[in-house]
Amino acid sequence: MAIEVKIPSVGESITSGVVSAWHKKSGEFVNEGEALFTLETDKVSTEIVAEKAGVLETKVPEGQEVKIGEVVATIDDSKRPPGEKPEKPQEKKKGSEEKKRESEPEKKVAEAKAPAAAGADRGKPQPTAAATILSPAVRRIVEEEKLEGGRLTKGDVLAAAQQRGRADTSTVAPAKAEERIEAREVEPSGDGRFTRKKMSPLRRKIAQQLVMAQHTAAILTTFNECDMSAVQELRRNKQDEFTKKNGVKLGLMSFFVKACVEALKAVPVVNGHIEDEDFIQNNFYDIGVAVGTERGLVVPVVRDADKKSFAGLERNIGDYASRARDGKLKIEDLQGGTFTITNGGVYGSLFATPILNPPQSGILGMHKIMLRPVAVDGKVEVRPMMYLALSYDHRAIDGKEAVTFLIKVKDCIEDPEKLPLDF
Repeated sequence: MAIEVKIPSVGESITSGVVSAWHKKSGEFVNEGEALFTLETDKVSTEIVAEKAGVLETKVPEGQEVKIGEVVATIDDSKRPPGEKPEKPQEKKKGSEEKKRESEPEKKVAEAKAPAAAGADRGKPQPTAAATILSPAVRRIVEEEKLEGGRLTKGDVLAAAQQRGRADTSTVAPAKAEERIEAREVEPSGDGRFTRKKMSPLRRKIAQQLVMAQHTAAILTTFNECDMSAVQELRRNKQDEFTKKNGVKLGLMSFFVKACVEALKAVPVVNGHIEDEDFIQNNFYDIGVAVGTERGLVVPVVRDADKKSFAGLERNIGDYASRARDGKLKIEDLQGGTFTITNGGVYGSLFATPILNPPQSGILGMHKIMLRPVAVDGKVEVRPMMYLALSYDHRAIDGKEAVTFLIKVKDCIEDPEKLPLDF
């Protein structure tokens, strides 16, 4: 029976996507749970897996745009893997009886040897029946890597695969998948002076959002600078203890998330947005943290940032950054933020004006830390300084409120004791 492989719904606002990479070729046998292809949308990339085992027949090529619900392949579940032949019932019964008779003398021999072997094998873990039951994802990696052993977890086989330097074909990097699309759709000019290629769905979405923000909101930016000495000293003094206790490093972003939450509490209007003729005031603090990837900028959201510890924030942000680079973010990871932080300083930016992330009313821009001479108590001292930029929607936020917000962030960073330190 041929089972249709359809493009699933991956989000309310997503109506189409691109089959960026087939992980299995047409005519190949696929197991249930194996990744068939990567679907790239204007927000996330996701792997579509086989619901049944059988022989795959693809209907669309790599790089083709497809609609939600469209059939892109079929799986014939009546076919078996190559080399596997169905066993007749009578032969199966006869074989089991012969095997039983043959096993009886072997069992007696084994029982005779058991006492001697017990001493030699004492302390060695024995494989159990449960250990031989592997998930489809683990089984596929075990077969490809030709692994042997008793109780295996997915972490074990993935580690072994990485050590052998072999890439799993079911987790092709989104950047590689995008390269396949670009290679297929690049059109060089006649004289070779330029090439034309289609923008990826994510890049098209970013372009639309940026233009919409500029056309919709009255964006204004206010600037300030902050002395990073206190935060840097605190991180130096607490880093080893923090890392040992929590398993993650104490970074800068958790300080700025905490500082922004305090500033949003002090100036609540920055935590709201305009919707038609109404103003929506948010009483929760879901902070978006911009992450740059090879595919473009994405903004996963840290939920209830006011309730998270520094360690919780660092784990959350680190997990999002890792999954963003691997193209593993889910659509719900990107929805519902009330305020955004972006750090151009990681690329060396000294000064910039960030653009709002609609429908939000504010975004904080962090920048490169540079040693600069500053006046401290009437003396010139060299301090690690960072420029801060707050872009805001002037339709909802007045200049006084924006400046008050940014100064609150500055004060919390320059004096971290004003933050709820929990380490």
